[in-house]
Amino acid sequence: MTALEKKKTRAVRVGAIRVGSGHPLVLFAGPCVVENEKSAIRHAWAIQKIARRLRLPYIYKSSYDKANRSSIGSFRGLGLGQGLAILAKVKKETGLPILTDVHTAEEVREAARVADVLQIPAFLCRQTDLLLAAAATGKAVNVKKGQFLAPWEMGNVVEKIASAGNKNILLTERGTCFGYNALVNDFRSIPIMKRFGYPVIFDATHSVQQPGGLGKSSGGDRQFVPVLAQAAVAAGADGVFMEVHENPDRAPSDGPNMVRLADLERLLERLLKLGRVVRNGF
Repeated sequence: MTALEKKKTRAVRVGAIRVGSGHPLVLFAGPCVVENEKSAIRHAWAIQKIARRLRLPYIYKSSYDKANRSSIGSFRGLGLGQGLAILAKVKKETGLPILTDVHTAEEVREAARVADVLQIPAFLCRQTDLLLAAAATGKAVNVKKGQFLAPWEMGNVVEKIASAGNKNILLTERGTCFGYNALVNDFRSIPIMKRFGYPVIFDATHSVQQPGGLGKSSGGDRQFVPVLAQAAVAAGADGVFMEVHENPDRAPSDGPNMVRLADLERLLERLLKLGRVVRNGF
């Protein structure tokens, strides 16, 4: 057993779900943004049904606002008020825990009334005031590693959140800038970030994104989601984050890198089989 393998992470509690520390793989999934109420609830029920069949712990993911779009004309979502109201309804009807992005310290308290996990986008992962505001809610805080950071630099991010007394920390690998309009994954980042003692999630869909690759929007290549997700599970990821849509090619945001809902169950079955092998040893 290597020094990396000896390091254990603490378990982070999200409702009845435990992430990390030997607990089963956790799925974080849903459409990129809240498009409307019917769509949000429909996706939540559909993914929950798949997760239940597979006995896979599941946290619903969708953003009420995406403040870092490529173009002023890009669809951002429905905004704080309407978007959170819909996420609250998803939570009430399905009983699922909710993860959503927060972009400013001012919106954190309102988002925390609904969300069980506050997510810090990669571009904002070093914003101290935002991190401290999210930590102060006591909710789980998931921080995506910036595309511009080395994995060991995330220790400073962890320190900021923990300084506010919040130990419910999740870290997410989502790729590193590789020239222009491209990302590459260094799977060493998963065990390296685990050294900080917290669970590490792998963002399988943003990792195939091509930032700004279409000029006024980001491109992507979803065909590589399965191979990257499998590599991450083999590397010891505690959970997998995927944006999922029933018709990605018509989705208003991040369509090129989202997983088709119809393809989700088969992919998750493969990840769970691989996860069991990893947990039980080769």
